[in-house]
Order: sequence, then C-alpha cells, then structure tokens
Amino acid sequence: MKENIRAYNNVLELIGDTPLVKLNSIMNDFPGNFYAKIESFNPGHSTKDRIALYIIEEAERKGILKPGSTIIETTSGNTGFSLAMVSVIKGYDCILAVSSKSSNDKIDMLKNMGAKVYVCPAHVSADDPRSYYQVAKRLHEETENSVYINQYFNQLNIDAHYNSMGPEIWNQTNGLITHLVACCGTGGTISGTGRYLKEKNNDIRILGIDAYGSVLKKYHETREFDKDEIYPYRIEGLGKNLIPTATDFDVIDKFEKVNDEDSALTARELVRKEGMFLGYTSGAALQGVKQMAMQGEFDENSNVIVILPDHGSRYMSKVYSDDWMTEQGFFDGQNELEEMKVEFIK
Repeated sequence: MKENIRAYNNVLELIGDTPLVKLNSIMNDFPGNFYAKIESFNPGHSTKDRIALYIIEEAERKGILKPGSTIIETTSGNTGFSLAMVSVIKGYDCILAVSSKSSNDKIDMLKNMGAKVYVCPAHVSADDPRSYYQVAKRLHEETENSVYINQYFNQLNIDAHYNSMGPEIWNQTNGLITHLVACCGTGGTISGTGRYLKEKNNDIRILGIDAYGSVLKKYHETREFDKDEIYPYRIEGLGKNLIPTATDFDVIDKFEKVNDEDSALTARELVRKEGMFLGYTSGAALQGVKQMAMQGEFDENSNVIVILPDHGSRYMSKVYSDDWMTEQGFFDGQNELEEMKVEFIK
C-alpha cells in the first residue's frame, strides 16, 4: 500500500532540523563545550536553503510570485544554489548574478541546477554597474514577471532563521546554550537566530565572524561606514563592502575578524580531526571560535554553538586543492603538502 511507504514528497521537505555535533579534538586545548550546527545536511548543502524556501513561499502567499515567474538574485553561490533548487521543484525560472570570487565548483553547480548565471567582477564597488548587486537589479528591471530576492536588504532573511534555526538550537541544547557563533555576510543567519535566542535568554552571547577586508566589524563598533576597511579577500560567504539591512547589529555582542589563510587551514583541519568535510566559510567560523577562545571568551561552563554553513564539495578547486593553496601562499612549508600527497603504485 502506498500509504505505508515512508518517503518525502520532494527534497524541500528535508530543509531544516540539521544535527548538532560535538567538536572533540579540534577544540581540545580550550575550556568549554563546543558543538557544530552542520548546515550541509540540508538538501542544498548549506544554510541558505532555509531563506530560499521561506522567502519564496512568503512571496507565493502574498501573490508576488505567480506561475511563469522568474526568480533573480545576487549570490556568492550558496543562496543561488538553494534558490535554483527550490525553483526546480516549484517550476520557476532562475537567474543569478554571481561574484567572480565564487569557486568554479559553485558556478558549475548553479548551471547544472538549471539557473542562468552571470559572473560579475568581485573587486568593484557595490554601486559599480558591473557589480553583482547592480547586475541583478538591471536583470530584474529587464525581465518581465520577475522577483528580485535581494537577500541583503530583505527582512524575510532574518525571519527565516528566527522561525527555524533559533528554535532548533534552543531545543537541541535544552536552553543550555551560552554562546552562538556565526559568520556574517547578509547577516540573516546570525540576526534571526540571535534574536530568537536573546528573547529566550538575554545573557546568551551572540558572536559574529567577519573577514579582514570587510566593513561589518567596524560598523558594529562605531556605526560608521569606513570605505578604507575594504580590500580584496578570498573567503566566500562572509563579510561585506556595504551595510546590509538584513543584519541586526543590536543583536550581536561582538565581532571577530579572520583572515584567508587561517580560515582555509582550519577548514582542512576540520576534515582531518573531526571528519567534517565542510566549506571555506565553515573554516572561517571555527577559526573565529579558536581566536575568541584564545582571548578568554569561553570558560569550562560555556556551551558554544557554532553554525557551520556550507559543504566542502563547493571548494574542491580552492581550499581542498593543494595547487590552489600553494598558489595563495597558504602552506608555510612542505609538511602540510607531504601528508596530503597521493602515492601511485605502478
């Protein structure tokens, strides 16, 4: 009988309820209990599945999205993949303006998911007509019956995490969480999750991870946009050269900046020490946790939840490529390369 078959109707029903996994050896040197919220268990392999489904279904509910509509978005890759996945299931066309900083793996995945992809130069100002922000706006204006998701300035980005990630973490920890750590790009994840957790217990520390080359940390501390903070960096999915309204800076207690090299090496360390094959942004998140632990942020009673947002498969040509790591100057010597070498038996 069909009703006895336990199956999901489609992949969208798999979004959310991702596992919390204890971090063991990688955090052994620091006081506290550390747990990873592994978002790569979502069907689109990242936390962005949550906002893609939530925003699209809200647009449908309000009558903004209709049959035959086209979804348009600015993305570093993960949001685009999630939107393309939801579009496949719901029958929408999908057009994506992507930063050239995004890995080739991500761009290939977007194309194979059926999206039309425009690759835009990464290191131009946000108001440059070639930037992926401006290209997406232009495409929206030129495409009839289109909806621009605009994740950086969409309150629904925050709401999606307030209604899903926040309750999940609170319930998974039985309210014992003391610190939440999350990367900040659009800011939706940390803002929505942090807002929910603060409402449950205002003593919970909400800690954001920013990148060197981004304006977010200084803006949080001064409420001033300093363009002199901006310079190119390699990490994808966190930091910004503008101030997104999808970031609720009042919810965040502190920002910690991380650099390209440490974040890449920590992503590889996660694989070797914890068996977690996760992305560059996940490496950045955990690198931020390590830095704050060294600064004395945590003690033996701390229950620290770090959101690890992405999967390693999207960085095979970058972080998990020895050649790319060497080209970036990320190996201090040959020891790292030697242990990663493959030996062919003839």
